[in-house]
Amino acid sequence: MDLKNRCVVVEGSGISGIGACHLLNQVGAHVILHDSNEKLTEDELLAKLNGDKAELIIGKLEDEKIKAADLLVISPGVPIDSEIVKRFEAADKPVWGEIELAYNYEAGKVLAITGTNGKTTTTSLVGEIVKAWGKKTFVVGNIGHSYTLEVLGTDKDSYTVAEISSFQLETVHDFKPAVSAILNITPDHLNRHHTMECYIETKEKIAMNQSESDICVLNYDDSELRKFANACKPKIYWFSSSEKVPCGSYVENDEIIFTDGEQETKMLNVHDMNLIGRHNYENVCAAINVCMAAGIPVDLIVETVKKFKAVEHRIEYVATKNGVLYYNDSKGTNPEASVKAIEAMSRPTYLIGGGYDKGSEFDLYVKAFAPNIKKLILIGQTSEKIAATCDKYGFKNYQFVESLEEVVDICHKEALPGEAVLLSPACASWGMFDNYEQRGRMFKDFVNALED
Repeated sequence: MDLKNRCVVVEGSGISGIGACHLLNQVGAHVILHDSNEKLTEDELLAKLNGDKAELIIGKLEDEKIKAADLLVISPGVPIDSEIVKRFEAADKPVWGEIELAYNYEAGKVLAITGTNGKTTTTSLVGEIVKAWGKKTFVVGNIGHSYTLEVLGTDKDSYTVAEISSFQLETVHDFKPAVSAILNITPDHLNRHHTMECYIETKEKIAMNQSESDICVLNYDDSELRKFANACKPKIYWFSSSEKVPCGSYVENDEIIFTDGEQETKMLNVHDMNLIGRHNYENVCAAINVCMAAGIPVDLIVETVKKFKAVEHRIEYVATKNGVLYYNDSKGTNPEASVKAIEAMSRPTYLIGGGYDKGSEFDLYVKAFAPNIKKLILIGQTSEKIAATCDKYGFKNYQFVESLEEVVDICHKEALPGEAVLLSPACASWGMFDNYEQRGRMFKDFVNALED
């Protein structure tokens, strides 16, 4: 859609909303920036816009503005069943998200990655491999870099590597990656999607416009994705950490092997990587599949995988204090993600958990405590819910604490040399922190300030 001289309402003034305003300014649209938060001021919005032009509306959006608009662009934080979306749909006006808006101007190839867990690590690794290939590369999306701020720099030879969340997939229409990947699907964000069926369908939308000439990377060990493959148009590249696959990557005797269905290629041994844990072997297999599908040479893929280190906030080594190892897994925002971090621990561990309640159950989280979790320290809204699950399974060594700084102080006093402290909350950060990045960086600051 050509948006020059069109009236576009952007809902929300966060990173995505401001990025959308910037792109719309560049393509000549008339922009209305609306934020329902009446505590905001026009000066605050103008500061965020940083010179971009927009008609500012704070509070209620009047019907005449909706009638005059050609399009609504919503941020990922705006649910598709929200009042503003319903009002635009009732007026028969299209509703896009940031991903759809940016894709409208994409000139190159898109490699898109989603899944409940592992998205950031896999996206970062694919981005590093494509960069090493010498291509113009844009790493965007849920990873924290706005797609709308980068897309006008794309050209026919460039590659956009995009981490796509379920919130972002709710509003895709024409989005069509050359290679898509769904890493796994486990319960998450059910407070937003309401049912597991809706969450699954939303994740699967990443491949809905792909054709037989495209490629979709799927987890062979995920039963939902095995079912999805039967209805999937693009060619499937599987990955597995436990079984040989017909086409794709798998782990066998600590070797990662890629097969095109006829010829097998040994890629590398898992012990040659900096990444630890079976979940990371799966992430690497998925990244290899995406890059092989893109036509990147094997030697370059292997060399980059060997050099790659864990992304910030994902089982990230922070420091050793008095012989105790501290790890930041603030990106463990659901039980399944945190289970992966717990399983990667090989020594007695103090676990820090709890946060915003997204409607998750914590049975898997608590069941994973044996044999290495020595004590659980709980903060945030879900503390009592997690504690009740601990009681259910007979784990009694937990403690409620008010602040993250106090948690780190307790761990410093109690943990013994040779043990570990792991921040892996199994919950979102909202309520106590702006986001999981802030939570992780505060944890690292408190740890690095400890006396050694």
